[in-house]
Amino acid sequence: MRILNHEIPSAVGQTVTVAGWIHRRRRLAAVSFLVLRDRSGLSQIVVKTPETQAQLDELGEETVVQVTGTVAANPQAPGGAEIVEPTIEPLTEPAATPPIELWRPSVGASLPVVLDNAPVALRHPAVRAGWEVAAAALHGFRASVDGQGFTEIQTPKIVGTATESGANVFALDYFGGPAYLAQSPQFYKQTMVGVFERVYEVGPVFRAEPHDTVRHLAEYVSLDAELGFISDHRDVLAVLRNVIAGMLRAVGERAPAALERLSVELPEIPTEVPVLHFSEALKLAGADPDEPDLSPADERAIGEWALREHGSAFVAVEGYPMVKRPFYTHPQPSDPRWSNSFDLLFRGMELVTGGQRLHRYSDYVAALAARGESAESPTYSSYLQAFKHGMPPHGGFAIGLERFVARLIGAENVREVTLFPRDLHRLTP
Repeated sequence: MRILNHEIPSAVGQTVTVAGWIHRRRRLAAVSFLVLRDRSGLSQIVVKTPETQAQLDELGEETVVQVTGTVAANPQAPGGAEIVEPTIEPLTEPAATPPIELWRPSVGASLPVVLDNAPVALRHPAVRAGWEVAAAALHGFRASVDGQGFTEIQTPKIVGTATESGANVFALDYFGGPAYLAQSPQFYKQTMVGVFERVYEVGPVFRAEPHDTVRHLAEYVSLDAELGFISDHRDVLAVLRNVIAGMLRAVGERAPAALERLSVELPEIPTEVPVLHFSEALKLAGADPDEPDLSPADERAIGEWALREHGSAFVAVEGYPMVKRPFYTHPQPSDPRWSNSFDLLFRGMELVTGGQRLHRYSDYVAALAARGESAESPTYSSYLQAFKHGMPPHGGFAIGLERFVARLIGAENVREVTLFPRDLHRLTP
């Protein structure tokens, strides 16, 4: 029966079978070494007989093999043990030479080369480590919201209208009629608050914005949550804080080897996240007080302030101008120019947008009328059914998974932690 590489040290003196990819071959005068890679890590196989050495010479790196041999202790081997007297059985034909040297500790190729060759490049332990962090963060997100009484939902990604935000949308032909790829599950997750009170979704969202930057993708994984019976957006921020803490904890527990490989030290999120009003944030950043949004430079300045004054890599900016928020956003009761919404910045970059939503049908009618639209139009009528029949005060947030991981591990480009990026220029592989 096959065992994994990380189990080899506990089987000293036993005959075992392992299987995986030939990560590297090293030929010395009297002995050869086969470094085998499986999902658990690397192992070392010692090859001494001329027949087996000749066989190994014919098998290129990335050939999939099965190896049976005896486990011997060796402090210099991975985990302190290695396999000797092996029998090697190829499970595939000899593999072609990889476009990237996967056995090197760091990736020596440029990002475009890595992305063009993603099916193989993702096997590199340093590239793979980014998604190991992402997978752990996903687990942490689900575990956190599950523990706070949320129900997971899945909503349509083909929709008939494009009204969630000002972002451009991808249009498609739907049996001869118009349809769009969903920019967000926003309308659906609000609707489902009327069913389960607290809901979340993990799924792709699509933005046809022509941004060609290191922080934007045309398709990314959105971690959405929506909850009912809140007092205001601060209740949403409190839940978000717990979710981020859970994600960080899960990464530390489930991906320690990946963190070590990437030389990443996990930050802590404070029990009380520092909060600035939007107007205060503009002053702190030295920006024009009439600006309707924060620039990337403003976000960096605010992030530096939070780290300097509060020792926090996280800071929330609340009260963004209503003119910059979607129609369903709840205004600040004391001054309706501002909104009961927030952005959570992580290391000087926007990570999460959240806030309180309108929940009264009459408020939606008024908000849409102010924009010259009708609540009875086909665009909004099905969405607003829930509000006609009673919805509690509610709010929510959305975390971009790839951006979270990129900020966490210090990646300069979000594409470094995206399995198969979709952007302005890339539709393959």
